[in-house]
Amino acid sequence: MALRALKFASLTAAASGIYLYGNRLLDPNDFGVVRVGRAIATTAVITYDYLTSLRSVPYGSEEYEFLKSQVHLRSAERLRELCCSNRGTFIKVGQHLGALDYLLPEEYTRTLKVLHSQAPQSTRQEIEQVIREDLGKEILLLVVKQIFPDFEFMWLVEEAKKNLPLELDFLHEGRNAEKVAHMLKNFDFLKVPRIYWELSTSRVLLMEFMEGGQVNDRAYMERNGINVNEISRNLGKLYSEMIFVNGFVHCDPHPGNVLVKKCPASGKAHIILLDHGLYQVLSESFRMDYCRLWQALIKADMKRVQKYSRRLGAGDLYPLFACMLTARSWESVNRGIDQSPVSASEDMEIRSNAAAYLPQITQLLNNVPRQMLLLLKTNDLLRGIESALHTRASASSFLNMSRCCIRAVSTYQRSKSHSLYRRAQISLTEALSLWQINLYELFLWLKGSQLGNWVIALLRRMQHFTY
Repeated sequence: MALRALKFASLTAAASGIYLYGNRLLDPNDFGVVRVGRAIATTAVITYDYLTSLRSVPYGSEEYEFLKSQVHLRSAERLRELCCSNRGTFIKVGQHLGALDYLLPEEYTRTLKVLHSQAPQSTRQEIEQVIREDLGKEILLLVVKQIFPDFEFMWLVEEAKKNLPLELDFLHEGRNAEKVAHMLKNFDFLKVPRIYWELSTSRVLLMEFMEGGQVNDRAYMERNGINVNEISRNLGKLYSEMIFVNGFVHCDPHPGNVLVKKCPASGKAHIILLDHGLYQVLSESFRMDYCRLWQALIKADMKRVQKYSRRLGAGDLYPLFACMLTARSWESVNRGIDQSPVSASEDMEIRSNAAAYLPQITQLLNNVPRQMLLLLKTNDLLRGIESALHTRASASSFLNMSRCCIRAVSTYQRSKSHSLYRRAQISLTEALSLWQINLYELFLWLKGSQLGNWVIALLRRMQHFTY
């Protein structure tokens, strides 16, 4: 029986090989069994490498740390090759992993970051064929480099079924780009490429060409005189507005899709947002619960953290849920996530717990609403950017989130109120809350400025003379 199966498999492989050779347009990666087999083999090799390379070395010794780093690097390179070979969903996963600087070993993130800007590309012949079929204009061959590559499958199977048809429709991407550009037109630092509709179809999208450095490239910003803290602050403003106020969220902010560039004329630093195929539309009830949860997290209101985490499907795993959202330890969440930046010991604790709590994390992801999955992915990518820029957990980012949450909740409450007095009361409460945040932000600025230090020194001197 086994011999017969082996013969059948050999004949099938031979026939498939002949067919593939005769049909050059058919990629072997179109067969799921090829991709799955390659993934299983890579996983087995990585597992064997870890088990055998570290087995006979004392844990925690210098030799152990050196060998562990080497295994990390070899494994990361194998994963990168797997992503490049299998493409599609694997590229998306690789891009996501490459942005998790705060979570994964440096060997992994450094190796996988190349997928942000150097992912496998379609051949010129494949692109030309699509252009000829959809536009019939050879002149577009001169601007091939300005055409965005095909969208790939999403990293979550459940969401893929819903989003894949939209991701593969470039007209849908163009409409998303124009919608977000109009929605956030008040942010003069945001640039979204213009769409050339007359030369676009569902399979071809012609956009304005924009270039810049990747948003996580701190060295590029320093070379070009771009304020890293300003970029981090503006990126936080951008996504807080999308998530809390508008409920229309760009869900793939890996560094290859978010560029920065200093305008020579004005000297202002711009954030360029690319790849608009994947957006999450948040329902009103979900958005309000999410707003109130973040308000509770920022205020360290544990009762409300528990309440709104449960409403979002976390159940008894609400402490883990809070840690996943904030990328902070439970101790920091209880103390207040805006009270102190991430320390080296906390960073190590987060990395260790991510592996230790993998079963609970999986359970949590199965329980939360589908809208939450893409927001968690977006949060991970944004935290990764902040980690690379060394701007994580800055007070200003939480203040901007607070402003957006206050505005969003107040707008919702006004829309549900039929009393003119009640609406006025809500508006007054909103204005006072925003004023308090502005006052606190001014205090923080004074505290960190030269003027603030001078005022504090003067007050201390006056106090000394009083006594």
